[in-house]
Amino acid sequence: MSAFSESALEKKLAELSNSQQSVQTLSLWLIHHRKHSKTIVTVWHRELKKAKPSRKLTFLYLANDVIQNSKKKGPEFTKDFAPVLVDAFSHVSSESDENCKKHLERVLAIWQERMVYENNFIDQLKQIVSTEKKTKKRTFEQIQEEDDDDYLSNSTPKEPPEQLYHIYLSKQCTFNGNMRSRQDHSASHHFCFVCQTEDLIKSLQELENAASGDAAVRQKIASLPPEVQDVSLLDKIADKESADRLSKTVDEACMLLADYNGRLAAELEDRKQLARMLADYIRSQNEILAEKERKLEEYKHKLAKVTQVRKELKSHIQSLPDLSQLPNVTGGLAPLPSAGDLFSTD
Repeated sequence: MSAFSESALEKKLAELSNSQQSVQTLSLWLIHHRKHSKTIVTVWHRELKKAKPSRKLTFLYLANDVIQNSKKKGPEFTKDFAPVLVDAFSHVSSESDENCKKHLERVLAIWQERMVYENNFIDQLKQIVSTEKKTKKRTFEQIQEEDDDDYLSNSTPKEPPEQLYHIYLSKQCTFNGNMRSRQDHSASHHFCFVCQTEDLIKSLQELENAASGDAAVRQKIASLPPEVQDVSLLDKIADKESADRLSKTVDEACMLLADYNGRLAAELEDRKQLARMLADYIRSQNEILAEKERKLEEYKHKLAKVTQVRKELKSHIQSLPDLSQLPNVTGGLAPLPSAGDLFSTD
């Protein structure tokens, strides 16, 4: 572990990404330096307000990981984060969209379930998230700068942004009930189906490399020396050097277990999220199936009408007289004059 300093922490926060590994790695580093918890919280709060809106949620994920995984080692972070959380949640909520607020509410629900803080304090944070409105307006230069950053970081997006998807669906609902509207509405359902399927496949693929399937880490944990967990072996310590070696081994084992426990906890949340996604997917498929069955019955009814009309038309045609069997009504008389004869000037 590298030595702690404010500049080192600022650098690590600047390099923090929205990946599970990045958050957990920095969380372990902060917990290792928990004797500087007050300074850590102060720097975290300051850098949170400097971060771009797209990165602010990651800062709260980091705080969540530190608060939960440091409880067994001591109450420092739980206590020191509490005074700044109201302002932090208010700040993030004011610069976030509805989707981000759902993630904040999920964090608070986990805190309440695990009794990380008192219920009245968590209710206060929930009230802030639910009522805070986005009042800060970005300038054209800020919007352009963020758009340029997004373009440079990923010039060919692999999937449509969720915001565009919601805008797309909202526009579909404004069309009239003509054939063009029905086609667009069908396209929006297809778009929704594709997005759901891609997200579901992506989540399933991510679970293939989940912590519970990491045989290498489980082998490391199984190979830990017995002195790490059997306190009765402490009597065998004969000198300071052997005690220092055991202390170092125990610290390394604690770091390994803390990291693995964090990964398992994150995997559990991912599996819960996947279960919700599967339930939503099945529900949407049932809705699509019901709509297709309704259309099938509608087309069957139309086909029956067309078949009936065709049968009536065929019967009517068959009842008409055969013109070739009619007698010659001219009776050998002179043919009728042509149009040229009628209008001749001679």
